[in-house]
Amino acid sequence: MAARRQWDNIWSLLFSLLCLCEWSVAQISYSIFEEVDKGAAVGNLAKDLNLSVQQLPSAGLQITSGYKSSYFDINLESGVLFVSERIDREELCPNTVKCSLNIEAILSNPRSLHRIEVVINDINDNAPSFQEDISTIDMSESSYIGERHPLPIAHDPDVGVNSVKTYKLNANDYFSLDIQSTGDQSVSAELVLQKALDREKQAVIELTLTAIDGGKSPKTGTLQIHVNVLDVNDNSPVFSKSLYKVQVIENANIGTPLLTLTASDLDDGINGQVVYTFTERGRLNPDDKFSLNNNTGEITVRGNIDYEENQAFEIRVQARDRGTPPRSAHGKVLVEVIDVNDNAPEISVSSIMSSVKEDAEIGTAVAMVTITDQDGGKNGLTNCKITGSVPFKLKSNYKNYYSLLVDGLLDRETVSRYDLNIVATDEGTPSLSSTTVITIHVSDVNDNPPKFPNSPITLYVKENSPIGTTIHKLTTTDLDLNENAKSMYHLISSSSKTTQMASMVTVNSETGDIVSLQSFNYEELKTFHFKVQATDSGVPPLSSNVTVNILILDENDNNPTILAPYSEHGSVNIVQEDVALRAF
Repeated sequence: MAARRQWDNIWSLLFSLLCLCEWSVAQISYSIFEEVDKGAAVGNLAKDLNLSVQQLPSAGLQITSGYKSSYFDINLESGVLFVSERIDREELCPNTVKCSLNIEAILSNPRSLHRIEVVINDINDNAPSFQEDISTIDMSESSYIGERHPLPIAHDPDVGVNSVKTYKLNANDYFSLDIQSTGDQSVSAELVLQKALDREKQAVIELTLTAIDGGKSPKTGTLQIHVNVLDVNDNSPVFSKSLYKVQVIENANIGTPLLTLTASDLDDGINGQVVYTFTERGRLNPDDKFSLNNNTGEITVRGNIDYEENQAFEIRVQARDRGTPPRSAHGKVLVEVIDVNDNAPEISVSSIMSSVKEDAEIGTAVAMVTITDQDGGKNGLTNCKITGSVPFKLKSNYKNYYSLLVDGLLDRETVSRYDLNIVATDEGTPSLSSTTVITIHVSDVNDNPPKFPNSPITLYVKENSPIGTTIHKLTTTDLDLNENAKSMYHLISSSSKTTQMASMVTVNSETGDIVSLQSFNYEELKTFHFKVQATDSGVPPLSSNVTVNILILDENDNNPTILAPYSEHGSVNIVQEDVALRAF
């Protein structure tokens, strides 16, 4: 296996380097059986590489691998890939169903790299074997008909049909064989007593157990079984039940009693005293979670029971008496773990967009929300909701998957950010919940036009003011942001003479300054008006207009004028300059 990992690393490096050098890469697959003779053909590599035999000398074909042994080589005359070393599938791939070797074919002309996978198929080249050559079983002469004894299991390095499939017991007067299959697991066998034993007639019974694999030419392995027939203790313990069932709540306190095993033995004295033990300590050792009182048979909680780790425990138990030889009975305890609501829901959020536009339509997806709960049953069923009044909602997609959708009108100028509280609650008793906060930013769209503070705007200008005088600085407000709020100004019309008005004033498009283009004479022009438009830089742009009224203020810039030389009574009349403002 280490060699295979080394080869995979070498292959990854070569693949990267060859890709950088613009080599082409391809893969070819072959299949052979293990243990084929050296020189056995694997496949016509030249043909699979679209090379003729004549092209082979110039193609520069090479076979490389990352293994210690060169299992394959290429015949450069025929282009055939052949086996060059013995291939043992069990040595290469122990305890695995699929086994393959990866090699590479490198062509220098044209430059290309071809990865070759050779699948090594299993053959029935290993016989079943037992861990020991002899197994000894002590049985009382008073053993009851039908009593069972588990027999050792044979092991076979081969896989699939070539592994152990059945067992056979030699013909004898006392025992039969009961073969048990557990699906994908290896078969097992039990020795079943068929005839009462009598130590005085035969003290030792020798049996031969044969394990047979499923190959086309089956291979076998044998185990010698010595059954010692013992006297005296002629009654075995008997469990009150063949299967005990009990429930335990997860997180039960250490020392919580579960049940008490009961086995009876009809013998008297020490031969009737029963000792209880756990048997078949495998991957899930019952001693890690439970304690068994050897004398009373009481089973109590010893370790932490977690439903999410194990929903049930199957425990093999034995009742063995103190006789000589001891007799035993075997039973099974099934412990069902009852879930409690000890895991709160977990909320996971995957954002679809960093922000949502304020003009987003109802139903726009913003994020994906996933709820998980490690508990089972109702304790693992969850509900999810958003608390508070917000223009968003959760839509259930499938089981615990939700879409966060826009569910109302958004207005950035009113609310630019939402902190959504998402609460997930399970249906346990009492229920547990989790809360997470999702922040949604509302991005701006150009939905507000610029606004002038007053409309219309009335301005007073002294006559004879210099040309270029800044009469007024226009300003606007825009609730939007950035370019959507940047205004440009321009003159759009006047009362009647647009061209003439354009020669009187101008508006700076960026600053909004209204600047005079001439000096005004109150005696000639007392008032005029025009319109200015402010347009933002959004897409599409929005605008608003304002009317600007200009009132010219009179100054004392004219001498008095005599309208008549004499008055009616012979006095001189003097006409004074009217300095009052004219009615506008």
